[in-house]
Amino acid sequence: MKGIPILAARGNSIAAAWENSLLELHRGGCRLKTQYDKPDDPASIDATMVITIEDPLAEPMIHRDFPGGLEDLQEYTMEVVEGIKNHLVRNQDDPDDTRWEYTYNERLFAYAVPGFPKPIDQIELVARKLAETPFTRRAQAITWKVWEDNACYDPACLQSIWCRITEEDGEAFLNTNVRFRSNDAYKAAFMNMFALVQLQKRIAERIAEISGRSVALGRYMHMADSYHIYGAYFREFNERFLPNLERRTFEERVFQYRDVRDIMEGARPAILAKVRDMGA
Repeated sequence: MKGIPILAARGNSIAAAWENSLLELHRGGCRLKTQYDKPDDPASIDATMVITIEDPLAEPMIHRDFPGGLEDLQEYTMEVVEGIKNHLVRNQDDPDDTRWEYTYNERLFAYAVPGFPKPIDQIELVARKLAETPFTRRAQAITWKVWEDNACYDPACLQSIWCRITEEDGEAFLNTNVRFRSNDAYKAAFMNMFALVQLQKRIAERIAEISGRSVALGRYMHMADSYHIYGAYFREFNERFLPNLERRTFEERVFQYRDVRDIMEGARPAILAKVRDMGA
């Protein structure tokens, strides 16, 4: 095939699917330069990737080799789902404001459009559409702002979230498709998927609240136009991630979210205090 490979990976849980996606990328990706490379960096390993997580809340949810700690994962999840860093988004009308261009939460829950009287809560709209018409194909939220992001240095990587409900044996399941234009497979994708599954759970709970019926999670599909391992990370990936596949069993490479949930939740006060200081 000419061009960028199109690869697919799957797993029953987040941890399994992420690990499988890295192996598939390492085996079948092509080499491409990026706009973030330093002069001596090797070209990245890159592909268009489709990842299916069959049971998003299945254990084991957490992979031990994701680059970060439990508090980092909790902080990022709170950032995406709860908007704890939305106060760090810059005022677009102030050229001297050098804060962040966006957060995913701000784009999803408070999408501001020039000329509109108030921001749009796209996640609430998704939930209401599905509560009214579970099989609608119009329940989606987007992040891209064509009037801003084409000229911004670091535009949003997450592009859209699309949801639809299926019925199986009288039970409703929320199926979710997530699309990234660019996704750092090794350093970011696990945390992205973990946080977005928590958002999927929140949407399902909101649909249930509006409709008065239970909604479980169906499969989660994570698609990235560019799913890549930067050349700058090759040494760490080759010396840490890949050898662990040989040294440890799968059970030794993962752990249960339920076993660390209290630790992660217990980090909330410290995370919130740190975030408040970031805005000072």
